[in-house]
Amino acid sequence: MAEREGSVEPELPLAAGLFADSFPEEARFRFCGHRLSIAQRFGARLGVAAPVWDAALSLCGYFEQQQLDFGGKRVIELGAGTGVVGILAALLGGDVTITDLPLALEQIQCNVRANVPPAGRARVRALRWGQDQELFPDDFDLVLGADIVYLEPEFPQLLATLQHLCGPRGTVLLAAKMREEHGTGRFFHCLLPRAFHVELVQCDQEQNIHIYRATPRGAGPPA
Repeated sequence: MAEREGSVEPELPLAAGLFADSFPEEARFRFCGHRLSIAQRFGARLGVAAPVWDAALSLCGYFEQQQLDFGGKRVIELGAGTGVVGILAALLGGDVTITDLPLALEQIQCNVRANVPPAGRARVRALRWGQDQELFPDDFDLVLGADIVYLEPEFPQLLATLQHLCGPRGTVLLAAKMREEHGTGRFFHCLLPRAFHVELVQCDQEQNIHIYRATPRGAGPPA
């Protein structure tokens, strides 16, 4: 059972400037028997990368409900923000690469140091969708993302990045708040199916958060 200690998630801001006053905040969570202490550095510099979004917690909860085993798996998280999803994957045995834009890396590194023991395998790297993906392997077992589908102009770059990272046999798990005004549904229902078999594996109607599982079309339909 997941335990959450922290403030209620704010609605997704339209501009980083909404976080005008910089201040740190720590949130504590418990998933899969692990206690997580996650720093959030609210301020104009990090903007939407600062908080732990509810979609990230839904994805962590999905790991727990499904009793997912990350042992021996090569995992990458996109648009990590605080890194909570990738950190949990590392604690569950994954060899994890946690990525975001350069400005968010310091916050992620701080959280990795605070939560992942030295024996854990979690590295932090910058990844700009549609630009840097070729610098990364093309055969990750799992590609993770939480609330990263909200800027329509970036949808083609995100899709290209997912295609590269998965290779022919990888699996994508994406959790998203379904914001109609941001075209989130269009990405999952129209764009992602062009390259992937897409399956809705969890629907939280109260929070309007969906979790999708996707596998490359060349790999056959999801099991």
